[in-house]
Amino acid sequence: MKILVRDVPPRSTWALEQAGLHPLLARLYAARGVQSAVELDDGLAHLLSPNTLLGASAAATLLANAIAQQEHLCIVADYDCDGATACAVAVRGLRLLGAKNVSYLVPDRVVDGYGLTAAIASRVKANGADVLVTVDNGIASVEGVARARQLGLKVLVTDHHLPAATLPEADVIVNPNQPGCEFASKSMAGVGVVFYVLLALRAELRARGVFASREQEPKLDGLLPLVALGTVADVVKLDANNRRLVAQGLKRIRAGAMPPGVAALFQVAGREARKATTFDFGFALGPRINAAGRLSDMTLGIECLLTDDASRATEWATALDRINRERREIEGGMRDQALALADGLLDAQAEPPAALCVFHPDFHEGVVGIVASRLKEKFHRPTFVFAASAAPGKEQELKGSGRSIPGFHLRDALDLLAKRHPEVLIKFGGHAMAAGCSVAQAHIGLFEQGLAQIAQEWLDSATLTRQLETDGSLAAEYRRVDLVETLNQAVWGQGFAAPVFSDEVEVLSQRLIAEKHLKLQLKHQGHPIEAMWFGHTEALPPRLRLAFRLDIDEWQGARKVRFLVEAAQAI
Repeated sequence: MKILVRDVPPRSTWALEQAGLHPLLARLYAARGVQSAVELDDGLAHLLSPNTLLGASAAATLLANAIAQQEHLCIVADYDCDGATACAVAVRGLRLLGAKNVSYLVPDRVVDGYGLTAAIASRVKANGADVLVTVDNGIASVEGVARARQLGLKVLVTDHHLPAATLPEADVIVNPNQPGCEFASKSMAGVGVVFYVLLALRAELRARGVFASREQEPKLDGLLPLVALGTVADVVKLDANNRRLVAQGLKRIRAGAMPPGVAALFQVAGREARKATTFDFGFALGPRINAAGRLSDMTLGIECLLTDDASRATEWATALDRINRERREIEGGMRDQALALADGLLDAQAEPPAALCVFHPDFHEGVVGIVASRLKEKFHRPTFVFAASAAPGKEQELKGSGRSIPGFHLRDALDLLAKRHPEVLIKFGGHAMAAGCSVAQAHIGLFEQGLAQIAQEWLDSATLTRQLETDGSLAAEYRRVDLVETLNQAVWGQGFAAPVFSDEVEVLSQRLIAEKHLKLQLKHQGHPIEAMWFGHTEALPPRLRLAFRLDIDEWQGARKVRFLVEAAQAI
């Protein structure tokens, strides 16, 4: 582990301080590329216009016509949190804007797999739909879209994933990453894309004179809590536009303005909605919704987000919480197995290979992505974890989920592997940092060799060394509860990392808690401070350099600042 300090441009810091920001916040934002206070203005007026989102206008026309003709609209969702929130936003938003007949269908992870397939298109048609709308999927569904069009369905694809060379022949495609799209935010989640389609639809309905006045137009800002949740949970880059979407959602949640399902999820997770943070989205609400798609049926998650009945919302949220507990148990066992298998891959120098590939017949395909993430974090290597498919007729097929490290574009690596070994990959897709694929069990060895070869070609020793960027030293006067609360209220996440500081400290005492966490008493800049290092059991030397986050420890009504250790480096 190498602890680094981010560069802080002095001009940006000065400009932000002159605009009235606290010196610490000015330093943190400047280090993340913010040059002026305007970039931090989260007002709705600063959101990018839907007019630059290719296909949004055409999508609005298609949907407005469908609403006018009272056609049946069916949303085909994905089975993760982004897909569930996108589905809920689409259904709620279309109904708000006058659609009388809106249904949804979410694929089964095991039986259907990812995306709009020909079989799903046939089910949508059989259910009486006239218009099929994909959310958070569809850009790779060439066959599924073709089948839907063949059946007479109008097809609108809304997605954010990277397109392949061939696009599906849908009536309309809305995807900021499609060729020719000038929309500035290429990092929107699927839920953000469908929200923008709804903005364009409202503008189209306004132009048609559907609303008696601007005052009587349906308000779409009530959907922003769902947009914020899906955006953070999908770990997309929090560029300025995404940060505004998330900030607006957080404001409404803190004010108590949210769907009952979101409120219920906060309750079962033991979090306070009035103090909502991006961490709650990423580590409390998101995992509970994702668990339904991993182990059960994402319909549970979508219904939780759709209901306006508080008691029903509590029932759905409680069920999701129970499934998430089961997911954690399964994940724990798989993680231990996977770590043992990965340890077996170590070479004579006790260094892991350039890429890891792990498979066990007992693995559950719904949890392979989480386990891949855990292995990637431990070994700092691109990692794929495979499980046997449980789909009927696909018993000899393995489903894999991969997670990557900076400098290794996972989807591009799979694309190269497919070119070098055409017989290995049945299908694949994803992003730079996360991807999925299917392979025949007989070819898993060739997949492992091919991935390792590409990793050896693309990665060097510097890339394979884990690095942690920090915000440098923390002045003692900033160890204040009110300042920590201010930091927690800000929008942090992928591409806009939460503050992590680094300082040399003296270890005054240390002891294990529950045999798996290290509780520390430190001396930081001449003052004592408590710290916790969760998941760490090895004793620390008397002096070292620590990377840490700030936290508020509450005990018997007293509140004080403590450090949460992220990493340590010998000095």
